[in-house]
Amino acid sequence: MSAVSDGMTVTRILVVEDDRELGELLVRLFRDVGYAADVARDGQTGLHLALTREYDVLIIDRGLPGIDGLDLLARLRRRDVAAPALVLTALGTVEDRVAGLDGGAEDYLVKPFEVDELLARIRALLRRAGTRAHTMAVGTAEFDLITRRVTTVDGSAATLSGRESDLLRMLAEAPSRVFSRAEIVAKVFPDAAAESLVDTYVHYLRRKLGAEVVRTVRGTGYRLGAL
Repeated sequence: MSAVSDGMTVTRILVVEDDRELGELLVRLFRDVGYAADVARDGQTGLHLALTREYDVLIIDRGLPGIDGLDLLARLRRRDVAAPALVLTALGTVEDRVAGLDGGAEDYLVKPFEVDELLARIRALLRRAGTRAHTMAVGTAEFDLITRRVTTVDGSAATLSGRESDLLRMLAEAPSRVFSRAEIVAKVFPDAAAESLVDTYVHYLRRKLGAEVVRTVRGTGYRLGAL
């Protein structure tokens, strides 16, 4: 959330970057253009700051000590931290970019980068965040990430539990990807070990949203279906 200082709204940015020089440079850059910025040099500190303070944009490196950048982002999304994220990293293959975007990032920028481009991408993230109201599309339905309410085009609605919401969000953020039971346990049920939980919550989602909402890929796992 933007902070208010002397009657003016100030955009808050969290930089999670283990390169001390680059992290300090980014903080100075953002402050020079009027943003408020904090820096964390490892994933655990970034997790703590993002969960205890409100930010408008997250800038996250992938190769972080403690908690990897994509793992950090996944944990934040599971905790309903909806601030748009830009992954800033030296990993620039197509596969790397796809992994970053499928992992919950809204944008992906490869080092080295131009300062003007980085600032333009942040402005674009802020514009999009101002209009999307914490909702995402699930097929033809709308999923409110705050209320955990799914509304279909015919006006019917269902409210999900926290775990049901986490599972649906994971599938919806990468709709073409097939997730194994082990992956789903690791990301949605990290405090549990039983893969049978996955089948149980898939059943719950189907009961609330229809049998086609989650598709079974035999021998592999699950992917998003249709509403």
